[in-house]
Parts: sequence; structure tokens; C-alpha cells
Amino acid sequence: MVADSIPLRVALIGWGAIGQTAANLFDDNIEIVAVAVRGESAKRPAIPKTAKLITDPSELAATAPDVVAEAAGRDSVVPWGTASLGAGIDFVVSSVSAFAYRAALERLSGLAAATNAKLIIQPGALAGVEALAAARLMGLEAVEHRIIKPPRAWAGTPAETLCQLDTLAAATTFYTADAAQTAAAFPKNANVAMTSALAGIGPEATTIKLIADPAASTNRHELSAYGAFGTLDVAIANSPLPANPKTSALAALSLVRSINNSAGALVI
Repeated sequence: MVADSIPLRVALIGWGAIGQTAANLFDDNIEIVAVAVRGESAKRPAIPKTAKLITDPSELAATAPDVVAEAAGRDSVVPWGTASLGAGIDFVVSSVSAFAYRAALERLSGLAAATNAKLIIQPGALAGVEALAAARLMGLEAVEHRIIKPPRAWAGTPAETLCQLDTLAAATTFYTADAAQTAAAFPKNANVAMTSALAGIGPEATTIKLIADPAASTNRHELSAYGAFGTLDVAIANSPLPANPKTSALAALSLVRSINNSAGALVI
């Protein structure tokens, strides 16, 4: 970092495990100027001294961020994205399942174009997004994204009505649909289904398979694609964040990378 460089001003939407982890890993030339939460009365540990606590999108512009990073769940994407992009401020999205609803993506994309801001989808817990997006330029014929988790990880979701999670003896594909349907039905467990879809051939053409595997000890993503570029097969097994076992560590790390790239001279 150059001694007199101007720090990148960041507003974080959400102060859960992802937001707190990201804040601890940002480069030194990043200043957190705002943290948005749902209610001031709730206890918010370790909010940076440089940050203003805000609870309403109308407060965002006054904190003058250079970029706004969302890590609060899909219900936060449209209101905070509207406030950010409407003010001409780049908006980084972690809760990509919000775009299972076409109107949400069209609204925010339109605002970004109108104000010359960027709507940025960070890859989260998924690997191979950059290669998939690059391959799309030459044409993709098919994309399949398989999400494999231990049965207990699917508890509390529609999976409970689609298979007997507690008695599975082998890996079981209990749900197959396109990315938009999957992200709408499983917003927390299949958030990155929309990431692979938007990077590749679109929500309606991308096949998502959800699998419960009693032998699995991690959350695994397998991404396969083929087209004129060749063949892509990428797999990643995600360890959980220590602060929240339900969240993959890479979801936070990918957000950090996205913001660090916005502030750095070298971008990888």
C-alpha cells in the first residue's frame, strides 16, 4: 500500500458471519464506512470504529461509500441494491438467489446501466465461475451444477418431503430443475445455483441437481459444461466458516477477493 493512497470506502450490508469475516480480511487500504443491520436494538459485536450503523437504505448514500457489499440474505438485495445503484455506487451481491426472480435482476441491471455503476455477482462458494463465463463467449451447449451435502444439511428444506433424509444409505438425487426454480425453492442451500446460471447459459437452461449423501462430510459443488471451447469439470468441497457452520468459508473469502480487487492495483 502506498502511504498516501486513498482508501476504498466500503459499506457492508449485513453483519453476520460473512460480513464479520470479510471485515477482518480486507486489505489495509479498505475503510468500512457503514454497516447495515435490520435493527439498532440488536447487539452488533465488533463493528469497526470507522463505520456508521445504519438500518434503512435511505441512509446509505450519506455515508459516501465507493462500493456496497451485500451479505445479508436475498431479501436485502433489491432494497439495498436500489439505494446503491440508484446513487451510482457499485453493488456486490452475495445472495444471488434473489435473481431467481427475473424482475429483481432486470431492476438492478437497469439501474446500474442508467447510473454507470456496476452490479457485481461474486462467486461465493463456487469454483470455476470465471472459466464458465469465458467459455460462454464461444458458445455453451449444456451446463449442469450438482450440489451435494450431508443429509443433515438439507434439514428444514423441501428436501424433507422429497426423500427420507434420516434413512438414506447412499447418495440420492432428490431434486432436479432449472436454476431459477431451484434457487427459489432452496434460497439458502442452493444460492449459487443462480451464480452458475448467470455466468453460463441462463437460469432456464442450466440444470441443477440437489443430492443428499450420507457419506459426505462437506458441502460439495460439481460444475460440468461443454461447448465449442471444450469441456469443463470443476469440483470443490467447502469447509464451513468457524463462526457459522451453515456457511461455507469460501463464500466469505470470495467476497473479500471481490472487494480487495476493487481496491488493488493488481487484479487476479
